[in-house]
Amino acid sequence: MSEDLTERPAGRALIVVDVQPTFCEGGELGVDGGNEIAERVAAYVAAHRDRYTTVITTQDWHIDPGPHFSDHPDFVDSWPPHGIAGSPNAELHPALAGLAADHAVKKGQYSHGYSGFDGADDSGRTLETLLREEGVKDVDVVGLVESHCVKHTALDARRIGLGARVLSDLTIPVSPEQGVVAREELNAAGVALLDSSAL
Repeated sequence: MSEDLTERPAGRALIVVDVQPTFCEGGELGVDGGNEIAERVAAYVAAHRDRYTTVITTQDWHIDPGPHFSDHPDFVDSWPPHGIAGSPNAELHPALAGLAADHAVKKGQYSHGYSGFDGADDSGRTLETLLREEGVKDVDVVGLVESHCVKHTALDARRIGLGARVLSDLTIPVSPEQGVVAREELNAAGVALLDSSAL
C-alpha cells in the first residue's frame, strides 16, 4: 500500500438513532426530553457536519415485529405499538427536516430491531455495508434512546471492529437508572462517552 493511503485519516460517521416523534413527548413511547434532544441533534449536525465522512439516520419502522408489540407489555422485552411503518410518528422528527442525511436506514420491520445494524436502506444495504462503503473506521452515536437503541447501535459498532463514541448530551435514557446500566455496558465494551462540547 502506498504511503499516502496508509496515512489517510480514517473516516468517521455520525449515526442519528431513531429521532422520531414516537419516542418524544406525546408519542407512543415518549421520553421526557425527547424533543429537546431532537433540537440539539439538529443544531449539532448543522454546526459540525464537516467532522463526518457521512451522516446516517435510523428509524424504527415496525410492520409486524411479533412479540416486540404487546397489549400487556413488560417494558423489557415487549412494548406498546410504536414506530409503526408509514405513520407520522415513525417519520424523522420535524427538527431534522433540514438534516439532509447521506443515508437513511429503517429497522425492526419484522423484529425488535434495537440496533441500527439490524436495518437497511431502501436499496437493501445494511448499516454495516454503508459504513464499509464510505471507509468509516469510527462512529459517533446520538439520538433516542441511550438505554436502548443508541446503546445497542454503539455496542454493535464495537462488535464489528469500529471505534465508537456516544455523545452524552445528544441522547437521553428512558430513566436515570437505565441510563446508569447502559453506560456501564458501553464503558465495558470500550465505547467512549463524552459531551459533544469536548470534541
